[in-house]
Amino acid sequence: MSEEKLVRKILRSLPKKFDMKVTTIEEAQDISNMKVDELVGSLQELAISDRSEKKNKSIAFVSNADDEEMQCDMETDESISDAIVLL
Repeated sequence: MSEEKLVRKILRSLPKKFDMKVTTIEEAQDISNMKVDELVGSLQELAISDRSEKKNKSIAFVSNADDEEMQCDMETDESISDAIVLL
């Protein structure tokens, strides 16, 4: 079996989650001249770049408890100020 047929067969046999990677490889490189080793290297390279992008993502959480505590503190400060004014 020729390298080209083998490369095409491998690309067809990959699961659906690889569709974007397959499209990227097909558009960026000439598959008719690609060797199996090059294909494997390209797939590994794309997998590594995906992992590094996922590691860099972070999530920010909004905390309402702190806002409520600050509001209570401000109300306490106001009531203390009012008490001092009355003295």
